[in-house]
Amino acid sequence: MPSSVTVGQPSEANNAIGGVPAIHYLDFLSRGRGQVVRLLWEDAGIAYRDVRYSDEELQDPKVAVTPKKNPVKTLPVVELNGKTLTQSYAILRHIARLLGKYDGETEEEKYWTDVICDIGIDWRTLFVQAFFSPTSPNHYENHKKTDRARFLAGLESHLTSNELSKHGPFVLGDRITYADLVIYQDCHDEGLTQDGRQGLKEYPRLTQLVDGVEQRPNVKVFLASDRYRG
Repeated sequence: MPSSVTVGQPSEANNAIGGVPAIHYLDFLSRGRGQVVRLLWEDAGIAYRDVRYSDEELQDPKVAVTPKKNPVKTLPVVELNGKTLTQSYAILRHIARLLGKYDGETEEEKYWTDVICDIGIDWRTLFVQAFFSPTSPNHYENHKKTDRARFLAGLESHLTSNELSKHGPFVLGDRITYADLVIYQDCHDEGLTQDGRQGLKEYPRLTQLVDGVEQRPNVKVFLASDRYRG
């Protein structure tokens, strides 16, 4: 059976979103598209139920009932207030709107937040393709020199040149957004947040974003807890 633990106590943030959500995702350390949903909940102080599936359990029709509620058979799947939510980045935006936080206030800010998030989505797609390629590690090593370097340089340029972002640490200055968490999780999963940020040494503005996320009080507690699995 999949593992299931309840994290935290219901808060005002839970009231704002309509209850205690349950996330169904792979038992894949603290990584992947599902992890950025957890990270938003951790930062916002949202209590949630964390349900993790092994690869074998996902293949068992008697076990993997909830993930199959998604017609395209992908994870994460979130259950909230009697509804099933799918597609991780749509879930992030939905929760942000319910909270009235983690997004822009003006149309320009919302657009810019979407831009940075979508760059993160494109980057992750290429990362996953390279990391799990049949020709890995050669494919992944090439990815680090080409696509990853291109996205890092592009994000650094965006964040240092746009008036909304240039003063940092976040995409919208001192207000954190779901896009900051998306970029943070990409950096984390590519191994760029470890080892003294060596992989980010040429990208000081991205380093500032990563540091800003990790210095958030609830994120700091999460990263020091046994809930963080690397």
